Formats: sequence, structure tokens, C-alpha cells
Amino acid sequence: MLVTRVRVRDFRNYERIDLDLGHGLTVVSGQNGAGKTNLLEAVYFGLTARSARTTNEREVIRHGAALTRVALTTSSADAEHELEVGFEPGQPKRLRLDGSVPDAFTVGEARPPVSVFLPERLELVKGAPAHRRAHLDRFVAAVWPARSSTRAAYGRALAQRNALLGRIRAGAAREESLATWDAELARHGAALMADRREAVEQLASHFERRAGELGLSSSAELRYRPRSHAQDARGLVEELSGRREEDLARGFTSHGPHRDDLLLLHSGRALRAFGSQGQQRVGVLALLFGERDVLAACSRPPLMLLDDVMSELDPERRERLTNLLREGGQAIVTATDLEHVPGARDSAIATLAVADGVLRATPRSLAA
Repeated sequence: MLVTRVRVRDFRNYERIDLDLGHGLTVVSGQNGAGKTNLLEAVYFGLTARSARTTNEREVIRHGAALTRVALTTSSADAEHELEVGFEPGQPKRLRLDGSVPDAFTVGEARPPVSVFLPERLELVKGAPAHRRAHLDRFVAAVWPARSSTRAAYGRALAQRNALLGRIRAGAAREESLATWDAELARHGAALMADRREAVEQLASHFERRAGELGLSSSAELRYRPRSHAQDARGLVEELSGRREEDLARGFTSHGPHRDDLLLLHSGRALRAFGSQGQQRVGVLALLFGERDVLAACSRPPLMLLDDVMSELDPERRERLTNLLREGGQAIVTATDLEHVPGARDSAIATLAVADGVLRATPRSLAA
């Protein structure tokens, strides 16, 4: 599944984009502030209906405009689809698939997975465990779309149990009533942990290999660290019961998969605490390319969106990264200088220049 056309209205500094994309690597060059990152964000927004950069989505609307709209054409060997996302502050987002309001499953079938690297994504290494949990759960949903509801079901059960803890503390409910929600939380929690564990098992060897290719030693390691030691729902119920008094004192559930972490290690030590900025950057890239390997084996390679990824790499690592991008799948890479991307002037690589929110290339030349 590829994104073959991008149409944008009033997104960030773009008044209008109408762009055809080829099936391989596209390099977007331009000065800082020209709109390179905004283009990647627009594509991501069209595929996921959310920003990769901000939680305040009013920021994505072009200054002076009332709303924004992103429309993508996606195609596979046997189907073509039109995805549209419209956003106006104060109104629900308007999602359309082939002109109709879709459900989550049909949208998933009509769009490719997407993998994005922005400088802010170093939070995957440096930030709180919540960033890594959310990323791992999105990867699980991309590999096994039918399991995408597990995390949401766990979240609902967790919210219900926390609300009940509050009622018990206020004297409005009995402690014995927690047993029902312990069982419900444990049921979804055990499934969530199993999904995460299986995903990391599939991903770990690819992460190690890609990290080595990009410059980390072969001792790079990806490890799932669950908070619970339970092997099944029954074991998780026992753990929750054993911490009931603590949870009642705190007023929230202190134990379970919502406290898990994903560890990125180098030479046995956490990149988060002991890695340099460059090593952390390579760690994130190795994770994204490892995920691409797993998804490609499932016949669902992601669209790779990489922003300013070459600027802090030496020439050898730039060459390695470009070769990875050209191995297969679709990718858009930004750079302040076209020469930062080895081979960017080859006829097999599409190039695009942006200045002040205007793209300098014709859709026909990009698709050639």
C-alpha cells in the first residue's frame, strides 16, 4: 500500500499542495523554516488524523485560515482509496474514506502504516516510559490490526477501577466490589502484555542488526520490561489483590501494564541514561527500521517520514542510512542541503525543493 497523491489546504505555512509521490525515495530540500517538516506532518496527519508534533492541533491550521484539510490517495495492487481529514477548531474532525464515514478497521485496511522521525522523537529514548509504551502499542496495532482494541479495552477497565477506588475512599462503594474490576483489568492486561512481549520478540533481532548497520555495536538490545511478573490473568489478579490497600491509600491503580517500559540498550546500559545524543538518534532510527523489517514481512511496509535525519550523521552513516531507505518501501526524507543525501541526484530518487511554503516541482516529474 502506497501513498500516491497528497492534497493539502491551509496546513501550517502551506496554502495549497497537490503532489504525486513515487513508490521509492523522495528527498525534500530547503532552508530551515521553509516548510519541509510541515509537509511530513501533513502526510502524517492525513494518515493518522493527528499531528506528529503537537497536541494543540489548532497550530496546524495556516495563519488566517478557518480550517485545514488533507486528502491522500492510497493504492495497492488491487485497490485505490481516498482518505480525507478535515479539521476546524471547536468541531469534531471530519474523516472520510472514499467519500463515506469509515470505521477504524476499514481505515486501517485502506492506508499504509506510517513511521516518522522528527528531532522531537528522541523522546522515545530520553523521555518517560509512557512515550515508549504508546509507540509499542501502535506497532502492535500495525502488525496485528485485529489486536488494536486491546490497549483501549485495558484503558477503559483501568479508568473504571480507578473511579471505583475513588468511590470506595469516599465511602460510596464497598471494597469487595473491586474484585470484578480486578478480573476485568487482569483479563485485558494479560492480553496486552502478551501482545507487547510477542512484538518485542519479533522486533529485537531486527533492532540489533539495524543498530549495528547504523553505527552502534552489535550489543545493541531491545528489551520489554513489564511491571507485572504474572504469566496470565489469574496471576495479575493476585498481584492487584495484594496491592489493594496501597491503591486505596493512593486513590489509583499503582500496578499493571500501564507502568511497563521498553528498554533500548547499548553495551548492556540504557541509551536513555548513558547514550550520547548521536547514539540515541541511531537508537530511534534502528527501532524504526527494525519495525519496517517486521511490517514488510507482513506485506505492510510503512511509509517512512524522516525529518532532518542526515544533519548530525557523518558521511559513512549517511551512506548507510540512504542505502537502507533505498532497500525497499516508500520514504520521504528532508534535508537542508540535497548533498546531505548520498545519491540524491540519481534518476531513481525523486527530489523536491521547498521555499516559503511553495514546492518547486511538478507532480508529473515526481512520479516519473
